[in-house]
Amino acid sequence: MMLSTRLRAAVGLVLLLSLAACAKVPGVYSYESDKSGSAAGGAKAFDAKTYVDGVWASKIVPTVQSKAVDVTTVAAAIAQDPEAAGKQYGHQAGTGSPFAYLVKGTGTVTKVDTSVPTGPMTVEVPRTGGKPLAVTIATGPVIAGTALRDGVGFIAFGDFTNQIAYADVANKLNDRAKTDVIAHVDLKTITGRKVTFAGAFSALAPGTIFLVPASLEVS
Repeated sequence: MMLSTRLRAAVGLVLLLSLAACAKVPGVYSYESDKSGSAAGGAKAFDAKTYVDGVWASKIVPTVQSKAVDVTTVAAAIAQDPEAAGKQYGHQAGTGSPFAYLVKGTGTVTKVDTSVPTGPMTVEVPRTGGKPLAVTIATGPVIAGTALRDGVGFIAFGDFTNQIAYADVANKLNDRAKTDVIAHVDLKTITGRKVTFAGAFSALAPGTIFLVPASLEVS
């Protein structure tokens, strides 16, 4: 009986030591974060905001402005053949991902719906031989999606260490759309006025253009 008691105590001690040894192994028992804020080996942790701040004015906005295609042209191509339109005008982040398009246009604001978190602003863009094309521009406060990240074509998943960093870049780009573009527009007085825009949208719903703006000028 004494031997059995000592054996159980010894086994228990070994288990406790094993658990303690594994306590810092991610995905095994618990994870203790590096409070120094640095990754293993002293590498600085990735900061999506810093990354976006470094490319917004120098690469994102110029790329959108130089590569954007007239929105009526893209809309017509998508209506005729979505796959062909995607290959001609769009960009995919990966196989199976929706095509993201860079487009531009000029139209008249007919409505701003502030009751919806995304603040959809409807712009009617004239087109030859038909009714105006309705383009919806996100004004926030909620702007979601990956259209800007994917549409510019030079930001790839392989450039980042993990999916979280890649997704965070898309979020920070949307934040810059709010602070650098939408924030400079008076949404209370914009209805009825003409706007010129450039931005990106993802082909998620057929016949719908929900744009994240990289530039927006009111005249």
